[in-house]
Amino acid sequence: MKNNEEKDHGNNGHGNDKVETIVVNGREKQWSEKEISFEQVVKLAFDNYVDNGNTIYTVTYKRGPGNKPEGSMVKGDVVKVKDKMIFNVTATDKS
Repeated sequence: MKNNEEKDHGNNGHGNDKVETIVVNGREKQWSEKEISFEQVVKLAFDNYVDNGNTIYTVTYKRGPGNKPEGSMVKGDVVKVKDKMIFNVTATDKS
Protein backbone atom coordinates (compact mmCIF):
# COMPACT_ATOMS: atom_id res chain seq x y z
CA MET A 1 0.00 0.00 0.00
CA LYS A 2 1.18 3.53 -0.73
CA ASN A 3 1.99 5.96 2.04
CA ASN A 4 0.74 9.55 1.96
CA GLU A 5 3.89 10.87 0.33
CA GLU A 6 3.55 8.47 -2.56
CA LYS A 7 -0.13 9.31 -2.93
CA ASP A 8 0.58 13.05 -2.92
CA HIS A 9 3.50 12.92 -5.35
CA GLY A 10 2.89 9.68 -7.22
CA ASN A 11 0.37 11.19 -9.64
CA ASN A 12 -0.13 14.93 -9.76
CA GLY A 13 -2.88 14.70 -12.34
CA HIS A 14 -0.45 14.23 -15.20
CA GLY A 15 1.17 10.89 -14.46
CA ASN A 16 0.98 7.85 -16.65
CA ASP A 17 -1.39 4.92 -16.25
CA LYS A 18 1.42 2.54 -15.36
CA VAL A 19 2.76 2.31 -11.81
CA GLU A 20 6.49 1.67 -11.65
CA THR A 21 8.36 0.19 -8.72
CA ILE A 22 11.43 2.25 -7.86
CA VAL A 23 13.91 1.53 -5.08
CA VAL A 24 14.87 4.42 -2.79
CA ASN A 25 17.56 3.69 -0.19
CA GLY A 26 16.81 -0.01 -0.45
CA ARG A 27 13.03 0.34 -0.04
CA GLU A 28 10.57 -0.30 -2.84
CA LYS A 29 8.22 2.58 -3.62
CA GLN A 30 5.36 2.82 -6.10
CA TRP A 31 5.57 5.72 -8.56
CA SER A 32 3.02 6.57 -11.25
CA GLU A 33 4.57 9.61 -12.94
CA LYS A 34 6.84 9.40 -15.97
CA GLU A 35 9.46 11.58 -14.26
CA ILE A 36 10.68 12.27 -10.75
CA SER A 37 12.41 15.38 -9.38
CA PHE A 38 15.37 15.66 -7.05
CA GLU A 39 13.10 17.01 -4.32
CA GLN A 40 10.57 14.18 -4.75
CA VAL A 41 13.32 11.54 -4.44
CA VAL A 42 14.56 13.19 -1.23
CA LYS A 43 11.01 13.25 0.18
CA LEU A 44 10.59 9.54 -0.58
CA ALA A 45 13.89 8.81 1.17
CA PHE A 46 13.46 10.99 4.27
CA ASP A 47 9.74 11.92 4.37
CA ASN A 48 10.65 15.60 4.05
CA TYR A 49 12.95 17.97 2.19
CA VAL A 50 14.73 20.64 4.20
CA ASP A 51 16.09 23.51 2.11
CA ASN A 52 17.86 25.50 4.82
CA GLY A 53 21.40 25.68 3.48
CA ASN A 54 22.72 23.48 6.30
CA THR A 55 21.58 20.14 4.90
CA ILE A 56 23.10 18.92 1.66
CA TYR A 57 21.47 16.03 -0.18
CA THR A 58 23.27 13.71 -2.54
CA VAL A 59 21.14 11.69 -4.98
CA THR A 60 22.55 9.05 -7.30
CA TYR A 61 20.67 6.60 -9.48
CA LYS A 62 21.25 3.51 -11.59
CA ARG A 63 19.17 1.25 -13.84
CA GLY A 64 17.69 4.34 -15.46
CA PRO A 65 16.22 4.48 -18.95
CA GLY A 66 17.91 4.74 -22.34
CA ASN A 67 20.90 6.97 -22.90
CA LYS A 68 21.44 7.86 -19.20
CA PRO A 69 21.15 4.64 -17.17
CA GLU A 70 23.09 6.05 -14.22
CA GLY A 71 24.10 9.40 -12.81
CA SER A 72 23.55 11.93 -10.08
CA MET A 73 20.92 14.59 -9.45
CA VAL A 74 21.11 18.09 -8.00
CA LYS A 75 18.40 20.46 -6.83
CA GLY A 76 16.06 21.24 -9.73
CA ASP A 77 16.88 18.10 -11.74
CA VAL A 78 14.19 15.80 -13.14
CA VAL A 79 14.81 12.33 -14.59
CA LYS A 80 12.63 9.85 -16.44
CA VAL A 81 11.55 6.87 -14.33
CA LYS A 82 12.00 3.22 -15.28
CA ASP A 83 10.68 0.16 -13.45
CA LYS A 84 13.21 -1.13 -10.86
CA MET A 85 15.26 2.09 -11.07
CA ILE A 86 17.46 2.50 -7.98
CA PHE A 87 18.01 5.77 -6.12
CA ASN A 88 20.48 6.29 -3.27
CA VAL A 89 19.99 9.42 -1.18
CA THR A 90 22.19 10.75 1.63
CA ALA A 91 21.82 13.84 3.77
CA THR A 92 24.82 15.68 5.21
CA ASP A 93 24.66 18.42 7.83
CA LYS A 94 27.24 21.14 7.17
CA SER A 95 27.45 22.22 10.82
